[in-house]
Amino acid sequence: MSFFVYILVSLVDGSLYTGQTSNLQKRLERHNKGYGKSTKAKAPFRLGYFETYLTRSEAMWREWDLKKNFSTEQKKELIMKFDKSKIIQYSEV
Repeated sequence: MSFFVYILVSLVDGSLYTGQTSNLQKRLERHNKGYGKSTKAKAPFRLGYFETYLTRSEAMWREWDLKKNFSTEQKKELIMKFDKSKIIQYSEV
């Protein structure tokens, strides 16, 4: 099983949301349906960036790192440099 750390971009105002999950496509669906308390008002989202990990523990540490040590501008840079062809398979919901 793989675990993902992801950054979503709000299509409403461009704000970013960072999280982790074991099912990236399902999690994106849930965010876009308004199930996340902290993201409900910002939906819909597009997937901007993700990383894959072998364990939930690794993913949780990376999520923490991105939330605590990366500025919004640094996250936007990650999104800009990310290979968008990797996103297609997870965005088809």
